[in-house]
Parts: sequence; C-alpha cells; structure tokens
Amino acid sequence: QFRMEKLLFILMFIIPSAMTAEDSITPLQTQVSRKEGESVTLSCSYDTSDEYVYLYWYRQYSDQPPQYILLRGARTYRGDTNTAEFAKARFSSTAERTSTTLTISNLAVGDTAVYLCALRP
Repeated sequence: QFRMEKLLFILMFIIPSAMTAEDSITPLQTQVSRKEGESVTLSCSYDTSDEYVYLYWYRQYSDQPPQYILLRGARTYRGDTNTAEFAKARFSSTAERTSTTLTISNLAVGDTAVYLCALRP
C-alpha cells in the first residue's frame, strides 16, 4: 500500500562574513509542509546596496554540515548559475532584485531538511 508521507521544510538563513551591517537576507516562511510527489517553493528576501550579488541555497540534515544545492546570480550577475549534480533534475531557483526562490519538484521523504538561503554581495 502506497502511503503519502508528509514532508517538513524549515527555512533559515546564513550570514557569510563578506556581508556588511547594511546587508540582510530573510526567509519568507519558517516552516512548510507538503506531501510526497508535490512541489514546494521556498522564498527569501534580501537587501543590499551592492549590484554584484550571488544567492546561495543549501540544505542541512540533522547532525550534518550544510550541503550546497545551487547558486544564482542577481543584479549585475543575473544569469550566472551553478547547480550541484544531485539537484539538477528536481531543484530550480529564481533570483530577482530583492528576492530568491528555491523550487523542489516531485518531493521525496529524503527532501525533509532545513533549507538555508545565503547572500554574498
């Protein structure tokens, strides 16, 4: 019997050392639940005066270091992309002037994790 598992996503942010006091990034949700096979979109808003912006997404399992998912360039770096091999099929991202999203499709139980967004101006 197939059973739909409920998945939980917790969204946080990390602050790289390159950021200044004027730079910030903030998750727009803190917890999201979805079922297996569905899609989820996680969002962060950011503020920086810099025109050269990279936005990163990571996921973290309990007692593990963060795992890189992808980066997206924004503003002057718009169009720059890099995605980890494991993420190429089901993970996608947008990067706008003040926000970024991460979409995961065809969710599996293994996607349950803490997801982190990061800004590098």
